[in-house]
Amino acid sequence: MGRYRNQCGWFAAVLLVACLLGRQAQAQQPLVEKFRLHDTIQPVTQGELEKAIASANSNGAQALLIEMDTPGGMIEPMRAMVAAMLASRVPVIVYVAPSGARAGSAGFFLLEAADVAAMAPGTEAGAAHVVFELGKPDATTQQKIENDAEAFLRSFVARRNRNTDAATAALQTSHSYTAEEALNQHLIDLIENNENQLFATLNGREITRFDGSKVTLRLAGARVETFRPSLRDELLGWLVDPNIALLFLVGGALLIYLEFNTPGTVVPGALGTLMVLLAIFALNLLPIRYTAVLLLVAALALLLLEAKFGGHGVLATAGILCLTFGMLTLVAAPVPEMAVTPWVAIAVSVGFGAITVFLVRLAVRARRMKALIGPDALVGSHATALETLAPEGHVLVEGEIWRAVADAPIEKGTALRVVSHDQNKLRVVADAVPHVPPTAA
Repeated sequence: MGRYRNQCGWFAAVLLVACLLGRQAQAQQPLVEKFRLHDTIQPVTQGELEKAIASANSNGAQALLIEMDTPGGMIEPMRAMVAAMLASRVPVIVYVAPSGARAGSAGFFLLEAADVAAMAPGTEAGAAHVVFELGKPDATTQQKIENDAEAFLRSFVARRNRNTDAATAALQTSHSYTAEEALNQHLIDLIENNENQLFATLNGREITRFDGSKVTLRLAGARVETFRPSLRDELLGWLVDPNIALLFLVGGALLIYLEFNTPGTVVPGALGTLMVLLAIFALNLLPIRYTAVLLLVAALALLLLEAKFGGHGVLATAGILCLTFGMLTLVAAPVPEMAVTPWVAIAVSVGFGAITVFLVRLAVRARRMKALIGPDALVGSHATALETLAPEGHVLVEGEIWRAVADAPIEKGTALRVVSHDQNKLRVVADAVPHVPPTAA
C-alpha cells in the first residue's frame, strides 16, 4: 500500500513539473494575433479591427497579422482603421491572402499603412479611385476630395519608404497591381505562399515603425490566435448587408400591419417592431440616399391609393416601380458588394406591393361592411310573417327569426319588407311585390 502511494506521489510530481514546463514554454513562445478582414470596409469592420488591435496590444503579442480579402468600402471607416494601425504599439502585418484575394479600393490604403505589407501569389491590389457615395459633386468639390485622399495616402506611404508615384497611380487612375507588380513597384515588402513562410521570412527582420523606432520581429514557432468578433459584431456584420437589412425592414413592416389588423395577437407586432428597429440601425451604418427614401414613401402612398380607390392597376404598377428604383438606389454603395442586389429589390418590391394592396383592400372592405352588420343590414330585405302580427310578432328574414312590429295587423304567411328598425326590433310593411324564393332547377 505504501509503495503504491509512493508511485502515485512520483506520478503527480512529474505531471506537475510537465505542466509547469509546458506553461513556461508557452509563455516563452511568441504570440501573433490574427484578424481576418474578409468583408467590405464599413463601421462594423472598423470596430472589429480596433478591438483586434487593442487585444494584441494588451496581450503582449509580437505582431498583429491582418489577413485581407476585401473589395474596399467607405472612406471614413477606412481612415479610422488606418489611424488605429499607425497608432498600434504592436507591429501590424497586412497579408493579402489566400490566392485570388484582393486589397481593392479602401483596402489598398490599409495595405500601404501596414508595418509589413505582404501578398500571396495570385492576388491583386489597387483600384483605389475615390467613389462618391451621394452622387458626383461639382468639379471643385470633387477635386478637393480627391486631393485630400491622395495627400492622406502619401502621408504614410512616403514614411514607409514605399513608392508614392505607384501608390497615387492606383488612386488617380484606378490602376491595379498583381503581387509581382506590387513587389517590383516597391508597394509591398514580400510575396509568400502562406503565413508560415511569411513568419519564417520575417523572423529576425528589423523593421521601422511609423514613429521611426526600430523593432526586430521574433516570429519563429509563433503561436497564432485568431481574433473572434463578439456576438454583437457578428450580428451587425450580418445585418449590415443591405439585402438583409431591406428584407428585415419590409418583413417587419408587414408584421406590424398585421398586428394593427388583428389587435391582441402581440407576437407579430413585437417581432415586426424588433425587425424594423434592427433594419433601421443597420441602414444607419450605411450611406443612404434621401431621394431613394422619398421614392419609397411615394411608392407606399401609391399602393394605398390603389387599394382604397382602385386604379385598374395603374397606381399599383407605378408604386411597385417607385419601390424598385427606391430600393436599388437606397444605399449609395462605394463598391458593388455594398449595393442592394437587383433581383432582391425586384422580388421584394413586387411581393410587398401585391401583399400591401391585397391587405389594404381587405381592411377597407371590412371597414365598409361594419355599417351593414346587425339590423342595419336587414333594411330593405324581404321577410315572411311566421305568425299573425297584431301588431307585433316574429318574422323570418334572411334565414333568421326576428321580432317585428307592423303599423296594422298582418296575417301569418304574408310577404313583408323591412323598412327600418328600433334597436333589435324590425319595422315591417306588407310587400307590394311578393318575394318568390328561388327554387332548385
